[in-house]
Amino acid sequence: MTAIAVGLSHSPLIGKNDPPDEVLEAVADAVRGARAFVREFDPELVVLYAPDHYNGFFYREMPPFCLATAANAVGDFDTAEGPLSVDTAAAREIARGVLERGVDLTISARMTVDHGFVQPLEVLFDGIGNVPVVPVFVNGVATPLGPVSRIRALGTAIGESAAALDRRVLFLGSGGLSHDPPVPVLDGAPPRVADALIEGTPPTPEQRGRGELRVVQAGRDYAAGSTSMIPISPKWDNAFLDVIQDGRLPEFDSWSVEWMGREGGGSAHEVRTWIAAFASLAATGPYRVTDRFYRPVPEWIAGFAVATAEQERPRYIAG
Repeated sequence: MTAIAVGLSHSPLIGKNDPPDEVLEAVADAVRGARAFVREFDPELVVLYAPDHYNGFFYREMPPFCLATAANAVGDFDTAEGPLSVDTAAAREIARGVLERGVDLTISARMTVDHGFVQPLEVLFDGIGNVPVVPVFVNGVATPLGPVSRIRALGTAIGESAAALDRRVLFLGSGGLSHDPPVPVLDGAPPRVADALIEGTPPTPEQRGRGELRVVQAGRDYAAGSTSMIPISPKWDNAFLDVIQDGRLPEFDSWSVEWMGREGGGSAHEVRTWIAAFASLAATGPYRVTDRFYRPVPEWIAGFAVATAEQERPRYIAG
């Protein structure tokens, strides 16, 4: 089995509230590098770790993580709508392996996903149906959140299970880094909002449109400095990327839920998708980061990062 990992930030504000051209070009260069890296590897399977933004998972049942044997995208923020190309047989095999390794995994035979899953597939593969995928939801916003150690355990178990497939596998993490967008909170929510967060009543097109406009306006307010949202933290983001780059993943086990939210913002827990992806790669052996990019982008309310990694090749010493 050969494997690589990619961590890729997403934002629903891309194309709707963009930063200056020089920042856009820097991001585009990093994305082109990741696309070339993935294209050269030519994965036979993508294990995609991504969060949800109350489009598919709700408080009626909120698992810490969930693996899909089939998935359908809602098409929010102008992303693609419709079925993902899920490799059901591989998903079931990986799920069995994870459960055998003692990680309590939830399974979905009809997962609903949003832009967090779709954007990385569109960016790297030009669509949601162009590569076999195993989608794995990782909760990053709905409290209470479990310890990060369980996310690392999940990634490790999935990596070990995927290794048994003997295929070229890309472990792909989609999320943050530091950001504090206007995500609704259940505690203290008015009854109508609380009911929507619990029951997951699908919004009408008009309601979805109004909600998306509020997010766009929040991005504009954030970039202008007229907001109470927690600022993007380049220091925190780069400390996170340092741990990823150095392969010191067990250190994440000491990162508390409260500290992460305080330092990185309410949605900083989307970095759990990165932790899972790189833990999966680490489960196949030592890795090295081949590229690392980071920019704070207030217009997207995100610390935006791209990182790629591959298995370390054995070094032979002449005798």
